[in-house]
Amino acid sequence: MSVATASEDAMATLAAEGRAVARDEAARLGFRLALPAQILVLFIAVFPLLMQLYISLTDWSPLSGIGWWNAWELWNSFANYTDLAADNRFWSALWRTFVVMIVCVPAEFLLGLGLATLFADDFPGKRLFYSILLMPMMVVPAVAGYMFFMLFQSGGPMNDILSALTGTRVAIAWLSDPTLALAAVMMADIWQWTPLMFLILLAGLVGVPEDQMKAATLLGANAWQRFTTIVLPKMKTIIIIALAIRVIENFKIFDTLYIMTGGGPGVATETISVYIYKLTTQDLIWGYVAAIALAILLVLSIATVFAMKRMAAAREARA
Repeated sequence: MSVATASEDAMATLAAEGRAVARDEAARLGFRLALPAQILVLFIAVFPLLMQLYISLTDWSPLSGIGWWNAWELWNSFANYTDLAADNRFWSALWRTFVVMIVCVPAEFLLGLGLATLFADDFPGKRLFYSILLMPMMVVPAVAGYMFFMLFQSGGPMNDILSALTGTRVAIAWLSDPTLALAAVMMADIWQWTPLMFLILLAGLVGVPEDQMKAATLLGANAWQRFTTIVLPKMKTIIIIALAIRVIENFKIFDTLYIMTGGGPGVATETISVYIYKLTTQDLIWGYVAAIALAILLVLSIATVFAMKRMAAAREARA
């Protein structure tokens, strides 16, 4: 090996080592610059969770006469969680929440998917209808609740429409009947959040490869076969995301429901969010509320993990 070649190799080695050192230094600098933000985010996320866990193990409330940092003086171990397991009102509220979710989410999905299928093709006035269709989603939930509160009054437009259709005077007390009040709440939720489901599903629908659809058509596949063998498999991840978003949000339904019924009549429309609100603002038993909130967080976390696993499985199957 010549002296020139050895010198070039040494210079190349030194250059590589210099680049490695520069990369390491850049990585360390990036870490140091991002560290304050990471600590802040960790504090924002972890501190409230730890504080809530701490309060859930006590009988502390704002009326206790001591600060929350001294809540250990009212320590009760896991009494709040055992009370939660025996709380019939809690389980009833949780069941009503599941009923609303089981009815509203599939209805919103089917309506949204049907509308997305219609809007996947061009037609006259598409932009106008598109804007009109998205309007309910833009309404503040409390305003939507007030709108449907007025709509379902005994002398409101809903009964007037039914009177015109039947030819007889209809004066149904929608919001005073336990079953009908919950149905009215679900109709309000479906009206407001079907556009969100439609928007997400439409985004997935327009992403389906057009060449595969044309090839399936040339091979003799009908619309239903194309939909089940091409469209649905390609949209599986989008569908799981849309369902997960609406399941979690529907589980937390509050604004519209509280404006319409306040959880009544009695507790007939009291969902878990309304129950927690009443315990927090009326009964002021914050230790018990913290235990309920942690239990709900656990349930929603499990649902999220399940959805993420299904998304990963769908992605692997598609790959």
